[in-house]
Amino acid sequence: MNIEKLLEKKVDENKQGQVLQLSGSKKNGRKMYIESYGCQMNFSDSEIVASILADEGFTTTKEITEADLVFVNTCSIREKAELTVRKRLEFYNSIKRDKNPGMLVGVLGCMAERLKEQFLEEEKLVDIVVGPDSYRDLPNLIAKVEDGRKAVNVFLSLEETYADISPVRLGGNGVTAFVSITRGCDNMCTFCVVPYTRGRERSRDPDSILKECQDLFNNGYREITLLGQNVDSYLWFGGGAKKDFKKASSTEKENSLNFANLLDKVAQVNPKLRIRFSTSNPQDMGVEVIDTMSKHNNICDHIHLPVQSGSSRILKLMNRGYDRKKYFKLIDDIKQRIPDCAISMDMIIGFCSETEEDHKETLSLMDYVSYDFGYMYKYSVRPNTPASRMEDDVPKELKQKRLAEIIKNQLTHSLVHMKKKLGKTFEVLIEGDSKKSDQHFYGRTTHNSAVIFEKGNHKLGDYVMVKIDDCTSATLKGKVI
Repeated sequence: MNIEKLLEKKVDENKQGQVLQLSGSKKNGRKMYIESYGCQMNFSDSEIVASILADEGFTTTKEITEADLVFVNTCSIREKAELTVRKRLEFYNSIKRDKNPGMLVGVLGCMAERLKEQFLEEEKLVDIVVGPDSYRDLPNLIAKVEDGRKAVNVFLSLEETYADISPVRLGGNGVTAFVSITRGCDNMCTFCVVPYTRGRERSRDPDSILKECQDLFNNGYREITLLGQNVDSYLWFGGGAKKDFKKASSTEKENSLNFANLLDKVAQVNPKLRIRFSTSNPQDMGVEVIDTMSKHNNICDHIHLPVQSGSSRILKLMNRGYDRKKYFKLIDDIKQRIPDCAISMDMIIGFCSETEEDHKETLSLMDYVSYDFGYMYKYSVRPNTPASRMEDDVPKELKQKRLAEIIKNQLTHSLVHMKKKLGKTFEVLIEGDSKKSDQHFYGRTTHNSAVIFEKGNHKLGDYVMVKIDDCTSATLKGKVI
């Protein structure tokens, strides 16, 4: 892959995000158009919103010009994401002005909470602003707007988990699904807006999680991903808001469930239901979770373990709660207990005061771990975070140069991992058609490796054994045996 071309790719500000549509939607009634950007939690939240509004008589549409209500579910993690969403809001308003004057435009999620005043009063881009803990209030907010008023609710809850709401699975493949187990985050990384836009951490009732997983399997789904900003801090005492284990009574402690306990219970829903989880935080993940993974064949051998930097000094500035040595210990524990486990990462390049030595430590950490794949970004300041009070002193050109080196290093490691799979046979869950050929299926291995193969007589949701005969750094190709 040409690194320069990869880095030169611009965010298409007119590019559409994922538009969700409920199969079998009624043709009558009010119509909603929901477009999602950002993390998996946003896509999961859009399904909750669709469920709430379906009870109000709304059906979904992929045709924005016929929508009575348009929502964009947003991300505030990086500046480019916010710029993209602003362009989409301008596009929505052009549709409203020229073709559908009765259409209501709203913003959901993290960006809604952070930029409510600008959207409503200063830029006048939207009619409704709804934060991630206020989706139950949507019917009231819509009624308020229909009475000619602006509507906003960005209240952050200490208790809301939407545990009693069954998400409508929109626009998916009918094979894989997200299941939210926690909301919010308490880690307070200095670069991150999530604690301010999604609130304090709280865990969801395990019985509701297990029921949702069982219902999904009964409805033909064969893989679920347990979701949270930090799944490893899941802790249930019988009341999701309580987090301080030290202050819990002996009875509460005896009856509590941590993430390893929950993972074990979910894996027992059905041995044919694949289990993934995201995202883990190195400061909270322990050997109990790793041992639970090794105990169950249906828990996938893949851990997404964001590191953000290979420098202990930078990690301390980021308030990540671990250093280089502790991260290496966790990697060693994973590889000792699950030798074939795939490991992926997130990496931030060019954080405040990052030196060439810090950068070299990141490269050497990558060489030590040898990640299967990763997501790498240049640091961008997020307003009102602790890091916004630090000097963003790494020049843009230097960030770009270091990012190119990080990407090149990761592509090398990814290709090595893929080549090791040549000639081997893997169980693959069929998830959909290949993007490049309607004669081929796309699926993933337990290691989260993408595999392309001829369709034959197979169908979505089937498990097939595929022998690998070719690869790139991102994709495996093979034949069903």
